[in-house]
Amino acid sequence: MSLLPSAYAALEPFATDWALHTTAERAAKRGSSTEAERQALYAAVMPVAAQALSELDGKPLASLDASEKRLLDLLLSFAHVSLAVELQRDDEPQHAVFRQRMLVTASPADKAA
Repeated sequence: MSLLPSAYAALEPFATDWALHTTAERAAKRGSSTEAERQALYAAVMPVAAQALSELDGKPLASLDASEKRLLDLLLSFAHVSLAVELQRDDEPQHAVFRQRMLVTASPADKAA
């Protein structure tokens, strides 16, 4: 059984660890991941992110099936990781220390899910 829609089968290896349901879970995963793990997720998702977002954007959240919800969660983790990879780069470990002190417990996006 596939975790993601068939068009995104190449992302399956990341689905279990990175398709996390809440903002707090995604922030914690980003903070506990290695640079290599973040780079791997970024490299895998970046080429298909726009297409995936376009497909999901055309559907109401309530109508997404389980694999589409998982893809959305994976894309939200990708957004967290993109900040680390594209902007913070070598400074990411310093930012991780602050995230450990100021924990995300919930976000408005969590209420919509």
